[in-house]
Amino acid sequence: MRGTDAGSLDSFDLAILDILQRDNSTSQRIIGERVHLSAAAVNRRIQRMRDAGVIVGNYSTLDPAKMGRPITVIVEVRIESERLDLLDAAKRSFQADPDVQQCYYVTGDADFVLIVTVPSMGEYDALTRRLFFENHNVRKFRTLVVMERLKAGLAIPLHNA
Repeated sequence: MRGTDAGSLDSFDLAILDILQRDNSTSQRIIGERVHLSAAAVNRRIQRMRDAGVIVGNYSTLDPAKMGRPITVIVEVRIESERLDLLDAAKRSFQADPDVQQCYYVTGDADFVLIVTVPSMGEYDALTRRLFFENHNVRKFRTLVVMERLKAGLAIPLHNA
């Protein structure tokens, strides 16, 4: 199943993935009841999808504000040079920073889009110094402060898969 894509997943796999995306703590027995398979069959399918890289992790979604990180910031970053070593260094620094929840290398006016959560604007200022001002390959960055989180998640729609 290495190299698996949506085309090689059957209806049982998609049903299992749908359940896991909504609540990854659902027991394999319950999943089996919902999709009409034994718990052992569900277990084998989940393991196969993990081995193939279809399932890449199991996460609990936390409320950042209740965790003392009420400020979410979206940052568009433009770099000076796309020389591979400098680009890779930027990727590593963004990925390694614990305040960066998500990092995307994108096309368009920005080179990267970061989703950041911080406890205060003072902490965000420290992050900008650490990630942007001290990095001579960062040409420019633009900050968008989130006023209200309307939807946050990583679930992939499976109805058309």
